[in-house]
Amino acid sequence: MADPALFEFLHTEMVAELWAQDPDPGPGGQKTSLLVLEGMGFRVGQALGERLPRETLTFREELDILKFLCKDLWVAVFHKQMDSLRTNHQGTYVLQDNSFPLLVRMASGLQYLEEAPKFLAFTCGLLRGTLSTLGVKSLVTASVAALPACKFQVVIQKL
Repeated sequence: MADPALFEFLHTEMVAELWAQDPDPGPGGQKTSLLVLEGMGFRVGQALGERLPRETLTFREELDILKFLCKDLWVAVFHKQMDSLRTNHQGTYVLQDNSFPLLVRMASGLQYLEEAPKFLAFTCGLLRGTLSTLGVKSLVTASVAALPACKFQVVIQKL
């Protein structure tokens, strides 16, 4: 993929543009902006899910797909692997990145902690879109306890 600085700049500008329309959108407006970002990420994830696993044979288990996300997808997008993958073996996975590239510049103080969710919505969509392309229906949420670390919780929805 392109230079990490270019992707980071593009992402920052997408977030800024969505929040520039109304700097204090309230709960409803903020939710709409998060949904737009998540939708953009979903579409990008679908495209990456079609292109990246060409060399990989079919995935045998859900865990293999999640390992693909943590290694191959994360390297393609962020030029690093995910730091940890945990599961309860019942369809819930927690992916942890201790130095998430889109949050590193915000890590200088706690005042930015409440701003973090808008910088994670695109990536939640990215993960969900890639999983969707690989045939896995899921719900992806993100949380931040301390910058720049974040956790993505992936709940696989059984059919």
